[in-house]
Amino acid sequence: MPLPPRWVRRLLLAPGVVLLAVTVLTTLPAWALLALAASPLVPGRLRPLRLLWIVTVYLVWDAAALLALFVLWVAAGFGARKRSPAFQRAHYLLAGHFLRVLFWQARWALRLRIDVVGADPDTALPGRPELVLCRHAGPGDSFILIHALVNWFHREPRIVLKATLQWDPAIDVLLNRLPNRFIAPGPDGRETMLEQIGHLAADLDDDDAFVIFPEGGNFTPSRRLRAISRLRALGLDRMASRAERMQHVLAPQPGGLLAALGAAPDAGVVFVAHTGLDRMLTVTDVWRELPMDKRIVMRFWSVPPEDIPVGRQERIDWLFDWWSRIDRWIAANRDEVAGAPDPR
Repeated sequence: MPLPPRWVRRLLLAPGVVLLAVTVLTTLPAWALLALAASPLVPGRLRPLRLLWIVTVYLVWDAAALLALFVLWVAAGFGARKRSPAFQRAHYLLAGHFLRVLFWQARWALRLRIDVVGADPDTALPGRPELVLCRHAGPGDSFILIHALVNWFHREPRIVLKATLQWDPAIDVLLNRLPNRFIAPGPDGRETMLEQIGHLAADLDDDDAFVIFPEGGNFTPSRRLRAISRLRALGLDRMASRAERMQHVLAPQPGGLLAALGAAPDAGVVFVAHTGLDRMLTVTDVWRELPMDKRIVMRFWSVPPEDIPVGRQERIDWLFDWWSRIDRWIAANRDEVAGAPDPR
């Protein structure tokens, strides 16, 4: 479904979410009684009630964020100063606050535990901009990564995202006010996309983190096979063979990394892997796992600028080397994480 124009999203979708949140809150007792009555009929521990709570929290979270963003817009002279450093910082602080609330609820309602291991961006390369490359798998991994960067490592992310995420009004409004890029595929979109990525990665300062997901989408077995077939169709047999040996990740697309490295030669690179939600690939998987009782482990590897290869082909091979390493780490850790006991 094509994304509606921005004015439609602002005048219809955003107020619609606020109105829907008010409606759900005022009728919540009735919905809660229905969910409670249905719970004995469904396997799992109060699964309909938990799902109702998750949906309600996210809807209210979205609506509250929109109202706070409207207040910031008014305070910024009805948007005239929203790009100023002070209001950019205010938007990052607002994002950090709302992400903390969201993950506080996730820990309570879903019993999620997030552990970070490895060299994080603050201790490995303090005072330098970072290019953060993350695998893409499972629900909410983007939220987890940005939450970690903003609230734990005090970074200001610049993110490359799919344009379809603008269907969420709060994400749409907030991230379009900050230096991010929503990428939409098109007939001649590749060159335009790489230009946008290069422009976004330029002029990073010491607390910025440029975030990109080189796989281009969430991992699924069918997407993995399609990515391999696409490489073979392009005559990239060596890259296809390397992708076939990786079982838990998609073949990385190097164009975005190359554009970012060209625009930010002084930046370090942080590779991020995670495991814990690997087996939840569909809405049905998420429903089946409620409550989740999951331990999510995020692994960071930091590479200083002087250790990054210089040549184009060397950088492509280097990216595939790291993605192979991430694949091996996932293989070694996913079963251990999945079988971890309840941390309580």
